[in-house]
Amino acid sequence: MTEFTYQRQYRGKIKAVLLDWAGTTLDYGCYAPAVVFIEVYKRQGVEITMAEAREPMGAHKKVHIRQISQNPAVAKRWEAVHGRPPCEEDVEKMFAEFVPLQIACLADYADLIPGTLETVAACRKRGIKIGSTTGYTTEMMEVLMKEAAERGYEPDSTVCAAQVPAGRPAPWMCLENAKLLGVYPMESCVKVDDTLPGIAEGLNCGMWTIGLAKTGNEIGLNEKEIADLPPDVYERMITRAYTRMTQAGAHYVVDEISQILPCLDDIERRLARGERP
Repeated sequence: MTEFTYQRQYRGKIKAVLLDWAGTTLDYGCYAPAVVFIEVYKRQGVEITMAEAREPMGAHKKVHIRQISQNPAVAKRWEAVHGRPPCEEDVEKMFAEFVPLQIACLADYADLIPGTLETVAACRKRGIKIGSTTGYTTEMMEVLMKEAAERGYEPDSTVCAAQVPAGRPAPWMCLENAKLLGVYPMESCVKVDDTLPGIAEGLNCGMWTIGLAKTGNEIGLNEKEIADLPPDVYERMITRAYTRMTQAGAHYVVDEISQILPCLDDIERRLARGERP
C-alpha cells in the first residue's frame, strides 16, 4: 500500500475572464433594470422601493420579478391592493410588460463604465479571452450588444439565462461560455460580477471570482451620485458592499473593473503554486 497519493493540478495561466454587463462593464449603478422593475409593479398599483427592486439583481428577469413578489413586505402591499397574494399569472403579466419597457430604455443606460475598454484590451494582450453572462433576455442583449459595440466593447462570447437550463446562481452560463470560448479547466477562468448571484454563479462553476463593490447593484448609484455622498455615508455603503461580497465567497473584491488586473496577477501566482478556487 502506497503512503502517498498524487493529485493532478493546473498550473498554467488564466485563459478567460467572464464579465457581467449592467453594473460591471456598462450602466454605472445598474439602473436600467431597477427602474423598470419599479415601473411594472407601479402599473399593478403596488409601490416598491429601489432596495426591493434591486434585492434579487443578477437573476433572470422573470425570476427577479417573481422573487420581488415573494418579498413579504411587497406581498403584503400587493394583497392590500388586489385582495390576494401575487401569483404566477401576475409574474407572467408583469414580465410581459417588463420586456418592451426594458428594451426601450437600454440605450439610455448603455454608457461604458470607465476602465472597461482598457481592462479588456489589457486582458486580450495577455491572451485572455473575454466572455460574458447576463440576466437580460436574448432580445434585450441584441440591443445592448449593439450599443456596446458602438462604444468599442465586444466580448468574444455572450450567454443569456434563456439559452441555458437555469440562470444564476446556477453555473450553466459560465459553462456555456467556456464551451464557446474553448477554454478549460474551470480554474483557468475568472468570473467578474457586481451581484451576489453573479459571484455564486462563478463559484458554482469552480471559477475564481472577483466582486465589484462600487459600480453596480450593491451601492446602486451612478458616479455623480456617489461623488455627492457625504464621506461617512459613502464609507458605510462601500464597507457594506465589500462585506457582503466577501461573505458571499468572492475570492477578491475591488471597487471597479479598472482594478481587476492585480487580482489576475495574484490568481496566476496562486495557480502556479497549485492552488485552486
